[in-house]
Amino acid sequence: MAVPIPSENPGNDEHLALGRLGDFIGFRLRRIQNQLSNAFTAQSVALGLRPGEFSALAIISANPGLSQGTLAREVGLDKSAAVAVIDDLERLGLAERRRSTEDRRRHALHTTKAGEAALKKLFSRLEAVEKDVLNVLGPHDLQILSGLLDRVYDSCFRI
Repeated sequence: MAVPIPSENPGNDEHLALGRLGDFIGFRLRRIQNQLSNAFTAQSVALGLRPGEFSALAIISANPGLSQGTLAREVGLDKSAAVAVIDDLERLGLAERRRSTEDRRRHALHTTKAGEAALKKLFSRLEAVEKDVLNVLGPHDLQILSGLLDRVYDSCFRI
């Protein structure tokens, strides 16, 4: 399936053929992800967060008390990179490490009130970014797309 791709020049209505690339979902998903990521990164950087820190903070918020290792696995970072992200989130006052009550050798991660406030702002901005890109889909289409993406995500990460 040769899917046309919009030109990088927004003022140019030319659509280039993808050729065989159109047969690969990964290519198109990466292009869409890049578009969404670039638009959102500017928003998160304005609040002092580097790319990746938002997703780490959101995962911590959704899973209070999770370990550094589990966070690293879920956001796709090696453990040393995850420690640096957590250090930055602590420095910014958005998250904190607490000794686990079940295992004193590990740290449990939690968001702070400032972290929750930052997430509220960022999720609002992320919704606006996605709305601008996904406005070509209706509610039913979005529900189907979300279900399909969940299945693919699960096959990659929840095996």
